[in-house]
Amino acid sequence: MSGSILGDLPVLPLAESFALTAAYKTDSSPNKVNLGQGVYRDKWCQPWVLPSVRAAEELLHKERVNHEYLAIQGDESFNQKARELLFDSRISQQKNIRTVQTIAGTGANYLAASFCARHIRPKKVFISNPTWDNHYEIWKTAGPEITQQLYPYYNSNERCLDFGGMVKELEKGEENDVVVLHPCAHNPTGHDPTRDQWKSIAEVIARRRLFVVFDSAYQGFASGDPDADAWAIRHFYSIFFSDVSVSQKPLPAGMIVCQSFSKNFGLYGERIGALHLVSPPSVSTQGAFTHLTQLARAQISCPSLFGARIVNTILSDNSLRQTWEQDVKTMALRIRDVRSALRSELERIETKGDWSHIERQIGMFSYTGLSRQQVEMLKNQYHIYMLGNGRMSMSGLNEENVAYVAQAIKDVVECEP
Repeated sequence: MSGSILGDLPVLPLAESFALTAAYKTDSSPNKVNLGQGVYRDKWCQPWVLPSVRAAEELLHKERVNHEYLAIQGDESFNQKARELLFDSRISQQKNIRTVQTIAGTGANYLAASFCARHIRPKKVFISNPTWDNHYEIWKTAGPEITQQLYPYYNSNERCLDFGGMVKELEKGEENDVVVLHPCAHNPTGHDPTRDQWKSIAEVIARRRLFVVFDSAYQGFASGDPDADAWAIRHFYSIFFSDVSVSQKPLPAGMIVCQSFSKNFGLYGERIGALHLVSPPSVSTQGAFTHLTQLARAQISCPSLFGARIVNTILSDNSLRQTWEQDVKTMALRIRDVRSALRSELERIETKGDWSHIERQIGMFSYTGLSRQQVEMLKNQYHIYMLGNGRMSMSGLNEENVAYVAQAIKDVVECEP
């Protein structure tokens, strides 16, 4: 029967974060609070265009730029500035790093998974448990034959990083298996390894010869210091892929870093990102780079122009760069302040339990420890929206609603049998 194949396809649910946003928008309650969507909001809980971005927009408008196609690999000036931001100006000049502009961080992750599936051919991809939910979907789509192996990341009893469990699981990896790592502001837990722990993780990766894919979505946004937030990536480069590392054995076959400009530049809808492919210094990247661009050509043909121009304009101008550095500090400090305010209010009203983890975490999200039943109660009874796993987007809080949210959390926690 004509059309029967299409008619037999089941209706799939909308991704949870998008479904939450849709439900929030239709909620008519004056008390509603959106703690689900991973976007920055100002102290009035409104979208914020970074002053550096606004200034760059005005400069581009005056230049009366055109709208021609970019090359498949993207804007070379943007790619260079993206590398410098991530690796620093010295490392970014090395010939063993090649860059492809992507459709934000999601596009970079999908391109990375597609490339690994075809050319690294891992048996397993190690993904943290929990993680950004789209990691699962990306690897299922791009590498359906690759087993997704979840490594422990979060200790729910102590509400901290399960470092021991993480390392123990990664020790099971085989040569060229892929491990996906968050360099800072882990989504959703907000818990990052210490520098000493990163060094131990690197030792395991070298010994097991794993292929690393870093997903860098919050550089600068996490701590307010772009260099500090890139420390893990730069450490991995220095010990594995710098000239000094040539004599070290064993070495990973390479590394990919997926870089997003959605959060740290507030360019959510412009979809700006980059993928950086890193090889050992003795290995040419030319062949691998052509395979990357071939995949990019098949997926998107060429990337977005306007957002890349904004990022490049900011990072190429000393004054705008300084403004942007202040912008990320503004965002990081506001998130830090609302973390402190929520914890203080929960403790002031004597909410059952220990809430110190809210301030120990970093970045946009707090992994609150609330159960799915408690989250559902918050939505249905108090019109407070967050992911079912208890992940709260901190930027949805401000001075006006933090007491309301804290009281609602106290109520649902104490309602539990």
